[in-house]
Amino acid sequence: MHPRRRFAIPLPNRAPLALGERTLVMGILNVTPDSFADGGLHFDEDAAVTAGIRMVEDGADIIDVGGESTRPGAETLPAEAEMRRVLPVVERLAREVDVPISIDTYKAVVAREACARGAAIVNDISGLLFDGALGAAIAEAGAAAILMHNRGHSKDMYREAVYADVVGEVARELEGAVERAVAAGVPRERIVLDPGFGFAKRAEHSYAVLAGLERIAAIGRPILSGPSRKSFLKRAIGDRPPASRDWATAAAVTASVLLGAHIVRVHRVREMVDVVRVADRLTQEVGPVADPGQG
Repeated sequence: MHPRRRFAIPLPNRAPLALGERTLVMGILNVTPDSFADGGLHFDEDAAVTAGIRMVEDGADIIDVGGESTRPGAETLPAEAEMRRVLPVVERLAREVDVPISIDTYKAVVAREACARGAAIVNDISGLLFDGALGAAIAEAGAAAILMHNRGHSKDMYREAVYADVVGEVARELEGAVERAVAAGVPRERIVLDPGFGFAKRAEHSYAVLAGLERIAAIGRPILSGPSRKSFLKRAIGDRPPASRDWATAAAVTASVLLGAHIVRVHRVREMVDVVRVADRLTQEVGPVADPGQG
């Protein structure tokens, strides 16, 4: 366990996002009928907004709103349908809660419209590989960008799960995502990286990447970890449905914090807030390292 660097991520129309002093908790709000973990639970607009408000009351620091399931094998959703799902929820939550709203999309048009309605962060599972216009849309909005490691779309990602050195390759490919973002006009200081557990990775790859988070943090950007209820956890606990993987999620979240993650993305906010607070106490025994000017 090494000291975690601190960062200040600029956000549009609000204070910068302070990362590193404590772990931030991002609540997952799937406005979908078919998410792998909670499909249909928040598909109704009112139910989604109520759930987002409850997440903030439970301690969420960020709400991540998504309208398209990206589980392995999922079909792509047209942008118009995605916007019908997410835009009313983003707009209402941006008015009703005081934490940043993130839009979970890889489509430029969705990101642009969500940011116009109050989203401050774009969470892109493709690392700017799926839509060539997304980087410019993020830059124009002044939003922060979460860039995830991935290979291939949902239907074919496992064919791409071939690695000689999975941690090294994920790190190099994330560096490529940073370069794409900067070339599109997104300042480096606005970028957060996600190693992408379960995306184009078999279970053994996800465990190796989790164990190797410190190597990915060496890129010099803050890390978001999203192990919540993912199928790779079954390698340790057996074949259980997603909703029965919360204790395993807690273990992966703890490991993420101890290995340098700045944000954890979770389904069960209240419980995981407790988990990260205990893990944070351990990191405080090591102490922080100030970021030397990268923002």
